[in-house]
Amino acid sequence: MERIAAARVIIFGIGGVGSWCAESLVRSGIRRLTIVDRDSVDITNVNRQCPATTKTIGEPKVAAMKSRLLDINPQAEVEAIEDVYNDETRDRFHLEGYDYIIDAIDSLSCKADLILTATALPRHIQFFSSMGAALKMDPQKVRTAEFWHVEGCPLARALRQHFKRTKQFPRRKFRVVYSPEILPNRGILDPETAPYNGTFAHSTAIFGFTLAGLVIQDILSKFVAHS
Repeated sequence: MERIAAARVIIFGIGGVGSWCAESLVRSGIRRLTIVDRDSVDITNVNRQCPATTKTIGEPKVAAMKSRLLDINPQAEVEAIEDVYNDETRDRFHLEGYDYIIDAIDSLSCKADLILTATALPRHIQFFSSMGAALKMDPQKVRTAEFWHVEGCPLARALRQHFKRTKQFPRRKFRVVYSPEILPNRGILDPETAPYNGTFAHSTAIFGFTLAGLVIQDILSKFVAHS
């Protein structure tokens, strides 16, 4: 428990996946946590995002999440950063100071940049990433794999195509959470963006809990190895 409490973790994206990951980590004993997201809680988030309730609508997601995490453990050191990760802001986050970096970003370009940046850091800094949780219904299909071995995930495929097109590749292997389940998008079309890919809390939460599990398992495996 001392090893868990001492680990420094940063999560990018406090939406349907990242919020549940943050909750699970703090409930598991993580005390030093940074959460990053620029969005505010919207009514459409209530069906699947941990801090989203009718009382938190309009609040910054990181502020609502921090309040909840401190209710769970008032001794936790939670830094809430209302910002977005991209190629222009990456240096603000000083990733070299963390033990674990967790990617729960939706944007493909921002996600790709974080993957490239995190995998170029020293190997003792662990990096875990979530692939797409939208349009997933079967919790028994959620699994983990090394990024290049993921099959059936459109987001993983799009990322690999991006890396090949730009000729920039991750510097080392990293583990991801994904589901090979593919369902048709029957959401309402947004004329300004794209079809909205809906999902349910049980899917996003399992993605987030699995990411948290990877962190805790890694801490425990290192403890056993040094015992």
